[in-house]
Amino acid sequence: MVDADQTFVIVGGGLAGAKAAETLRAEGFSGRVILICDERDHPYERPPLSKGYLLGKAERDSVFVHEPAWYAQHDIELHLGQTVDRIDRAAKTVRFGDDGTLVRYDKLLLATGAEPRRLDIPGTDLAGVHHLRRLAHAERLKGVLAALGRDNGHLVIAGAGWIGLEVAAAARTYGAEVTVIEHGQTPLHSVLGPELGNVFAQLHEEHGVRFRFGVRLTEIVGQDGMVLAARTDDGEEHPAHDVLAAIGAAPRVGLAEAAGLELADRAQGGGIVVDERLRTSDPDIYAAGDVAAFPHALFDTTLRVEHWANALNGGPAAARSMLGQDVTYDRVPYFFTDQYDLGMEYSGWAPPGSYDQVVIRGDAGKREFIAFWVKEGRVLAGMNVNVWDVTEPIQKLITSRAVVDTDALADPHVPLESLA
Repeated sequence: MVDADQTFVIVGGGLAGAKAAETLRAEGFSGRVILICDERDHPYERPPLSKGYLLGKAERDSVFVHEPAWYAQHDIELHLGQTVDRIDRAAKTVRFGDDGTLVRYDKLLLATGAEPRRLDIPGTDLAGVHHLRRLAHAERLKGVLAALGRDNGHLVIAGAGWIGLEVAAAARTYGAEVTVIEHGQTPLHSVLGPELGNVFAQLHEEHGVRFRFGVRLTEIVGQDGMVLAARTDDGEEHPAHDVLAAIGAAPRVGLAEAAGLELADRAQGGGIVVDERLRTSDPDIYAAGDVAAFPHALFDTTLRVEHWANALNGGPAAARSMLGQDVTYDRVPYFFTDQYDLGMEYSGWAPPGSYDQVVIRGDAGKREFIAFWVKEGRVLAGMNVNVWDVTEPIQKLITSRAVVDTDALADPHVPLESLA
């Protein structure tokens, strides 16, 4: 039986929002739980969109967080295909954008996620220009890749980040020709730095992907609404039947900004500023997932993390905080990727300039190794490539802040557990 005396509203129907709703019920909250999702699909997980589902290895239904019937069974008032266009903090209401309906809240969680950054060049209105963020995007792109592979077509990808590389791998698996345009000198430079980015460049080159580093797209050329080629600022023209814009994502902060909530500096990734309990500058409003910029004591900085594990863990943490539990959100950032025969997990945070050396344990040439980003003998981050069941000891090395012997760190015969 739902107790209508308290109402918790969640804006955002991704993994963070869905897991927050689940946690509220699991923790015994008996008030109204209202989950508002601007997509018509039930809440789903995003990793399969560029991995298993895109490759045709996973069924569409496998992406959903819960079975559709779960929401009614747990008295979750799910509003699909609805937007919220205003928060009135004084009245403690949110307004639906479609019909102006007002819903009052006692606690509000913003899990509005992020949206793909757009290419600001001529030709982006052509039919063959794509983004990958939503299930509908993946459904469309899946058909495009299959057609390109069947017809020996060309895909140009702007951006050599995780989405760009995962789609490149999927496209080559389908048989499409792939060119990746990246303004940096290596893939994944902002995450892995130059030392490890080349591992991924070589992997993709072995599978027939062409890279063009140090250049940017300047125009997408088309005819009769269809893509013909992509031009770069070095004067080259690359044949293309389709183009994927994979140049990152921007946090969806418009609702929070209009409500006067504190935002993080855009130069540092933006997002809604929250404290260690995931509370915003309004004590009755919380934020979690891609949109939240939270303080991380271990790294002595504010982080905004766009990966699956942050949504998986951040939504439940915010729910418990909304219930008044003592919460400190300090999870070590974690993400994973699968490309061809390479599987990888990464834990920690070590952007270029934050570390003084990279230590390799194993054989990087065979792509069976662990890389550690180290500063003054302390491990900031670790990446295991085709080496499994080591996430726990890697994260313990990071959280312990122990000064380690780097020779022992590089030695596969020395158990990682003995170094923390």
